[in-house]
Amino acid sequence: MERIRVYLENLKQGLQIDVLREVGRQYPVFCFLLVFMLSSTILLNRYLHILMVFWSFLAGVITFYCSLGTESLLPNILFTMKPKNKQQEQQELFPLGHSCAVCGKVKCKRHRPTLLLENYQPWLDLKVYSKVDASMSELLELVLENFVYPWYRDITDDEACVDELRITFRFFASVLVRRAQKVDVPSLISGKMMKAAMKHVEIIAKAKQKVKNTEGLQQAALDEYGPDLHVALRSRRDELLYLRKVTEMLFSYLMPPKATDCRSLALLMREVMVGSVFLPTLDFMADPDTVNHMVLIFVDDSPPELAMDPPSALVPFLQKYADPRTKKTSVLKLELKEIREQQDLLFRFMNFLKQEGAVQVLQFCLTVEEFNDKILCPELSDSELQRLHGEVQHLYETYCLEESIDKISFDPFIIEEIRNIAQGPYEGVVKLQTMHCLFEAYEHVLSLLESVFTPMFCHSDEYFRHLLRGVESPKMDSRMNRNISKRGESFGISRIGSKIKGVFKSTTMEGTMLPYAMVNAEDEAIEEATVVVEDNTPVEACSTPGVLRNLSAWSITIPYVDELNRERVPVFCIEVERNDRKEVGQETENWSIFRRYMEFYVLENKLTEFHGSFADAQLPSKRIIGPKNYEFLSSKREEFEAYLQRLMQHPELSNSQLLADFLSPHSMESQFMDKMLPDVNLGKIFRSVPGKIIKEKGQNLEPFIQSFFNSCESPKAKPSRPEMTMLSPTAEKNKKLFTDLYKNNANLSEGLEKKHNRNCFMEVISVEGMYDYMMFMGRVVFHMPDWLHHILSGGRILFKNTLEAYMDNYIQHKLDVILQEHHVVSLVTMLRDAVFCETSEELTTGDKQRRAKKAFEEMMNYLPDFVEKCIGQEAKYEGIRLLFDGFQQPLLNKQMTYILMDIAVEELFPELGKQGQREPSADSSQWM
Repeated sequence: MERIRVYLENLKQGLQIDVLREVGRQYPVFCFLLVFMLSSTILLNRYLHILMVFWSFLAGVITFYCSLGTESLLPNILFTMKPKNKQQEQQELFPLGHSCAVCGKVKCKRHRPTLLLENYQPWLDLKVYSKVDASMSELLELVLENFVYPWYRDITDDEACVDELRITFRFFASVLVRRAQKVDVPSLISGKMMKAAMKHVEIIAKAKQKVKNTEGLQQAALDEYGPDLHVALRSRRDELLYLRKVTEMLFSYLMPPKATDCRSLALLMREVMVGSVFLPTLDFMADPDTVNHMVLIFVDDSPPELAMDPPSALVPFLQKYADPRTKKTSVLKLELKEIREQQDLLFRFMNFLKQEGAVQVLQFCLTVEEFNDKILCPELSDSELQRLHGEVQHLYETYCLEESIDKISFDPFIIEEIRNIAQGPYEGVVKLQTMHCLFEAYEHVLSLLESVFTPMFCHSDEYFRHLLRGVESPKMDSRMNRNISKRGESFGISRIGSKIKGVFKSTTMEGTMLPYAMVNAEDEAIEEATVVVEDNTPVEACSTPGVLRNLSAWSITIPYVDELNRERVPVFCIEVERNDRKEVGQETENWSIFRRYMEFYVLENKLTEFHGSFADAQLPSKRIIGPKNYEFLSSKREEFEAYLQRLMQHPELSNSQLLADFLSPHSMESQFMDKMLPDVNLGKIFRSVPGKIIKEKGQNLEPFIQSFFNSCESPKAKPSRPEMTMLSPTAEKNKKLFTDLYKNNANLSEGLEKKHNRNCFMEVISVEGMYDYMMFMGRVVFHMPDWLHHILSGGRILFKNTLEAYMDNYIQHKLDVILQEHHVVSLVTMLRDAVFCETSEELTTGDKQRRAKKAFEEMMNYLPDFVEKCIGQEAKYEGIRLLFDGFQQPLLNKQMTYILMDIAVEELFPELGKQGQREPSADSSQWM
């Protein structure tokens, strides 16, 4: 009996009875059909030829079921609607691909990046309808009228600075338009944006299950987001700081090259755009009333409004808006003719072109002028024709051949005609007397010099040296270059500073001292205690906005002591290598600066005043009396080098403006001069000695008490180097940020971290495409029955690609309608009214409630009747109510707005994604 039991157990394990039982439990219909077919075959074996038909059908079903999976999809059956291939990498911005202004190559590695036309003049060949251009001009002009002119007119009536702002605005808008033209908007909407929206809907659905009323829905959803809540939603202050940071990051792409070197312009642009444009615009977009209005526009089935007028003429984008208003001729504006008339200026212009790698442009211009003087001679000998033919061959080989390093981009027909002359018989060179090819090539190069390189030269260091030093010979300038550059060019800058002295006054400056003349004036006075705060805002001439300075990544060495500089006073030569800006595509920078012995102690004194003493970074005892000659400095070189290197490794000094100024070749030289140290004034020391020997009788108590009182008061503003200081928002400023609608956003305290909420899904499946999103909405929002879900899952194989091709085509059609001239004008007008409150009157609470009620009714009527029959009337109402309630929560709308904005920014500026930043919708790829 035991043997039989063991035998049956082995047989049961061999036949895997448990597995067959589980299969029968999961697939009862299939197992029933299989058993029925087997029984029929055994009992009705004489009708086997008839049963083979059913066996064939069953085998086909099993074969298809095993071979087809969720990724097996039928191709698009709508052959006329083909979805666009998603762009893996953004194309070049210049539409014809001729990016480089000189050679015309798309990815030119020879010439400087500033020569890319999309980087210097992105509005070239960019045209829009005149009415759209007028609307954009009005909007940007209102920005100036409301946020610049109110304070600018109190300073001056000169429009030169505002004209520069207009050009910057034009550059800003042109880059956005250029980049937007390269984005596949339908794929972006149906891809990343819809995926983020599905995640948002899922969060709202989960929050709805935890609360009973609508009032607690917003807070429950914010809690459900947990640490995934957008950083801008933590508080209004965080929102403002986030917009500032994003704007700074985009400045290197949205502003002209080298424009961000002007820190004052960058900060002005940032504050105007963030506080006066971006923040009000985002508040307007996330307003539930605005969302209801957009819902009504979306569900409106009426045909789009037709244009009443014919399309207006195409005009260059914002050209009229950027025209200068000032009547004065700027000293920073030259004509090419003026440059060529002055030999010294022409020499500097050639040096500038050499630095830009474009000297061949001027060479071609001069060569063609000389050639034209020769070719226009009425009688040419045979030898002269051969010589002129040789010059044409040289022109063709040097400036027209693709492999030439001095190639200039010409139209193909110009190159073809010059090639025919160069490769033909030498007698044919006389044809150039009547042909237009060489003349048009000359006009192209002349236009390049006038419109591209001359404005760049007027803002170059070469031209500034010409203005500041007068008409000194370049030979003398070349000898002075080394010393002047290492001293921060304080000689030339001081001339400008003397003219604008007193215009800018600062209060809480970083580590600045009084000029030497003012120190001498107060030499006899009792020293007052002052309280100063170091400003760690990165403000430096060579900084890139949006990229924080990291001094710990700088390499510092003091290789030698130089006794030939600084008016025969031995100085330390500090070699600096900057490596902290490789992430933004900039190369390593190297420079040398010279610092005196006493300047190190000025630095130590200021750092101690601002940050306290550093135990591991101390200078040796200071020699006050005694020679500080070459031998003495050489003996201290290694100690001073170790002192600087240890300072660079302190985390609290990694962004110190004071330390950066000490190592910068552009810092104010007198800031660290030993004359400014009160304790090294020998005359003052000796004058104070007798007073200390005399017996004190209280005669000095009154000055001491007065000095003590002064030290307890706020320090008075003292003239010093103009420097930008970032003010932290105080409680009074925070009140201006708060609104009745958003209050303080989520009002989360800093440093508060919430744990991740577990995703308790029965099954996690990746969603991709409009068909999956439709199934997701049906499952999560409308709670469709299982039979409908199974039908849609089966139809996914057949219709997914077809539906997505149709939806891409539908979205593109809607975009084409929206981008019609009269609709774009209407959108710009709506944005203007939202930002600048140009409407006659604001909607009342009753009007907003009526609009919300109408939006809900239109949403209910939007779904077709057959959908209601499939999912049920109650499920339809609950699903629409869930979506509508989500639209009425301002903070949830703001969360969705920022997520979509991040996606759009990353798509417009893919360079940011290459820096390792986390994708905003990274957590939106899972669903039930």
